[in-house]
Amino acid sequence: MFKGTKLYSIATNTCPRCQEGPFFKTANPYDLKQFDKINPVCSYCGESFQREPGFYIGAMYISYALSVALVVTAFVGFVIIFGLDIEYVLAGLILAIIVLLPILFRTARIIWLNIFVKYDPEKAKLARHQKLASEPS
Repeated sequence: MFKGTKLYSIATNTCPRCQEGPFFKTANPYDLKQFDKINPVCSYCGESFQREPGFYIGAMYISYALSVALVVTAFVGFVIIFGLDIEYVLAGLILAIIVLLPILFRTARIIWLNIFVKYDPEKAKLARHQKLASEPS
């Protein structure tokens, strides 16, 4: 799936530099004790995910944009196209945003990092060799 693109890194929550190592400590966004924990560095290429203090504050704007896009699209779809009552739609949208919060949070962070880190085919090649070497035969 489009390996080497930013979309691949975002969709798979992997390192934007090599697209092999996991970005988050756990794969489950609903592990609420650790859903926001990021690995300090990529386990394959060594890319640092801890840029500087406050680096991920910019991800708030991405998260806001994703939430607004979701709410506006759903609101238009349910109220204007299907003619549902606004009260029910708003209650459903509020519930949906709360349920999707961990996913939106993670997606915003990986998008934000992908803005600043580019895919490096050489690091990806080294990471793949390291991954193959570390797998048991």
